[in-house]
Amino acid sequence: MSNSFKMVAKTLFGFEEILAKELRDLGAQKVVVGNRMVSFYGDTGFMYKANLCLRTAIKILKPVTSRKIKNENELYDFIQSIRWNDYMTVDDTFAVYATVNSDLFNHSKFIALKTKDAIVDRFRKEKGRRPNVDLSFPDLSVDVHIQRDLCTVSLDSSGGSLHLRGYRTNTNIAPINEVLAAGLLLLSGWEGQSDFLDPMCGSGTIPIEAAMIACNIPANLNRKEFAFERWLDWDMDLFEKIEEACLNKTRNFSHSIIGMDKAPSVVRKAKTNIENANLSDFIKVKEQNFFESEKETEGPLHILFNPPYDERLEINVPEFYGNIGDTLKRGYPGTNAWFVTGNLEALKHVGLRPSRKIKVFNGKLESRLLKYEMYAGSKKAKYQREE
Repeated sequence: MSNSFKMVAKTLFGFEEILAKELRDLGAQKVVVGNRMVSFYGDTGFMYKANLCLRTAIKILKPVTSRKIKNENELYDFIQSIRWNDYMTVDDTFAVYATVNSDLFNHSKFIALKTKDAIVDRFRKEKGRRPNVDLSFPDLSVDVHIQRDLCTVSLDSSGGSLHLRGYRTNTNIAPINEVLAAGLLLLSGWEGQSDFLDPMCGSGTIPIEAAMIACNIPANLNRKEFAFERWLDWDMDLFEKIEEACLNKTRNFSHSIIGMDKAPSVVRKAKTNIENANLSDFIKVKEQNFFESEKETEGPLHILFNPPYDERLEINVPEFYGNIGDTLKRGYPGTNAWFVTGNLEALKHVGLRPSRKIKVFNGKLESRLLKYEMYAGSKKAKYQREE
């Protein structure tokens, strides 16, 4: 890959290995797992494919250069030394985003401001005028990362976070992030191998991501734009070839995917989002209270859901989580049931012993993804007794 270059895919805590597998499966080279990120090598076409297909990436960064710096003056000189007219024109707009993990620098906003000044001043010297900043829809998004004394400058090829898939126009209270939903599904082993149920589906994010995984549909197929489409070297023909090749790899899905929620308004929102994702043929949503339901299909069933745990949602936590356990025991034999919660105390009330616990983060909230194996018949009861 003579035209390959290094890239960095950012992700959520706990999803690094999953993202690395996604990258290898897509054909990435030199994949290295880091903390909330995975670095890899590929060419421009692969950068397009990574943005289009990766389910657990938040952003794809293309590093430009790095240098050790000790103070703000060295930062300014470093940024100004970069040939910015290789990446944008004076008539383009730009934005700078900074993250800092260093004793030498305290404020990421100050770093972003200093970087902006250096870029503007270089253009002013070379062209006699300066480009404008546009934080909403910039032609170029610049990412500055300072780790101790190492400053790395990258171009953000994604733009807005890749969890913004483009299909979700209707949301409810505390909707689950699309990248989080996809990561939880992949952590649970979901590949489309059985029937699937989300018994508290909210705006439909988990069933949509489940269907896209099952059918191997590119995660960001419905996204309106990526940042690289505004770059000077944007190659529309190459992107369209990549997109067509990815679509040719979609697969049939012969099982059912069902979303369930007790609120009529929520069900309507989920149906709208499913239609936006063009997945109505694969997902059925119905108005039903999970606690009054039972398994409707023969054979294995894969359940994954995000039950409410926030005090704003006004639930009686012990009763609610007790009902989850009772419903699974009573109505869902032959099921691998997974759910995620940020209320670790609530787990005491489920009354079942999880066979797996995986630490994840929902935003900044430490959470657990749990698996409960609900056996058909009278499998040893010890697996389903209270801890």
